[in-house]
Amino acid sequence: MTATSSDAPGPGGHFDLNDFVSRVLAEDMGSGGDVTSRATIAAEACFTAEMNCREPIVVAGLDIAAAFFRALDRDVAVTARVADGDQIEAGTVLMTLNGNARAMLAAERSALNTLQHLSGIATLTRRYVEAIAGTGATLLDTRKTIPGLRLLDKYAARMGGAENHRMRLDDGVLIKDNHVGVAGSVEAAVAAAVAAGTGLQIQVEVDRIEQIEPALAAGAERLLLDNMPPPRLREAVALVAGRVPLEASGGVNLDTIRAIAETGVDYISVGRITQSAPAVDIGLDYRLT
Repeated sequence: MTATSSDAPGPGGHFDLNDFVSRVLAEDMGSGGDVTSRATIAAEACFTAEMNCREPIVVAGLDIAAAFFRALDRDVAVTARVADGDQIEAGTVLMTLNGNARAMLAAERSALNTLQHLSGIATLTRRYVEAIAGTGATLLDTRKTIPGLRLLDKYAARMGGAENHRMRLDDGVLIKDNHVGVAGSVEAAVAAAVAAGTGLQIQVEVDRIEQIEPALAAGAERLLLDNMPPPRLREAVALVAGRVPLEASGGVNLDTIRAIAETGVDYISVGRITQSAPAVDIGLDYRLT
């Protein structure tokens, strides 16, 4: 049995839910399937289960988790009790299930691993969003995601309240220090990008105030202010004076992000929300029916 494909989650392309579920289940079940459940549980046995969170979380990936159970038991009854993006307390029931016991046990770990990982990203992201509330700055994610899970990781960041930055390398021109080093200067790199005529927004990373005017003169449409302390960021904000959007990045954490946001930058990008978010504690409790 297979799960149903979906266009969500994830911007920038089609997410194949069927393929994802199939690959994850294959990884967990191997060629022999759940030998323990087959050995100990009757084929016709049914379970009722509640999926509970054991700490305060922001939910992300509930429908994806449900798809694992449906993939192995097309008749399983799944009832969602919360929705993605909800901020909930410990002990909240996320979903209830009723169906074949063997199938539910076989799908459990894949479903929980996915939901715990994505909700961990959403939960950490919400902490960053709350830390800059009222400043006018917008939190962005980055391409620092688990390989193969970018659409899901960025979906989870969005559920936490961040906006997605580039999904892929073809989403925008982002000139970084290595590009500048090869090109010879910020203005040379930007001028080359303008001449390339990609039709995409041109953003360039600068780490010194004196790079700003040459970048703008060459045609930069957005600046990434890299590893600048708050006093330097305020100087950059005053110099640019709204001509292009400004994004602060580098070394941002929960202790520093508020001061960065209060400098007046438009965006703050944080790799930690997808790269370093711990999984949250979610469990599945069963009873025979």
